[in-house]
Amino acid sequence: MQYRHIFFDLDHTLWDFDLNAKEALTELYEALQLEKEGVHDFNTFYERYLFHNQVLWDRYHHGFISSEELKWKRMWRTLLDFKIGSEPLARKMSAKFLELLPEKKNLFPHAIEILTYLREKGYLLHLITNGFESVQWRKLRTSHLDNFFEEVITSEKSGSVKPQREIFEFALKITGAGLKESIMIGDNPDADIQGALNMGMDCIFVNHVNTETVPPATYSIRHLKELEEIL
Repeated sequence: MQYRHIFFDLDHTLWDFDLNAKEALTELYEALQLEKEGVHDFNTFYERYLFHNQVLWDRYHHGFISSEELKWKRMWRTLLDFKIGSEPLARKMSAKFLELLPEKKNLFPHAIEILTYLREKGYLLHLITNGFESVQWRKLRTSHLDNFFEEVITSEKSGSVKPQREIFEFALKITGAGLKESIMIGDNPDADIQGALNMGMDCIFVNHVNTETVPPATYSIRHLKELEEIL
């Protein structure tokens, strides 16, 4: 095998964040009676949340905001789109969301199948994720992914975030993996792909959303099943 160690991203790569977020936000919307607070349309609420979540994650990736700011400000910015400027409500929503979200278990098609295939072929599987330590572990256990991975490297555990070199260096050190025997698999052109390329690590871009703008990854796929053609 050309590679021995495979590093996966979790959210948007294996674990379907958007679908799981929609289920969690639906429950949150009803539990906190957000319609009475002035959030009159759930679909708009969901779409604006996804927008602000992505913007703030990008800022977090580049060290402009802290993880705590990310957690509540994505809710606060969403509320502002409904002309609601309540920080206490945003913080309450954030806490409830982080309680509900990790209990969701929707994965992308072929996720379990491909992880089983790779493990049976003898690859050592690991995760590198910018997600929060306790939240990511709950996601893994709930969706029955936890037993597939030798090491789970989070931004909290490593003290750095993708695409910074430090998190990749930490991952190689803790797994004992050599750079040339390792490959990164993820959906984020910046955090996953550019981060790996900056390290000199091969990478696979998982283009679930069929974007026409494909980063210069070593390989590019549209669904996880295609990994069988590469690995």
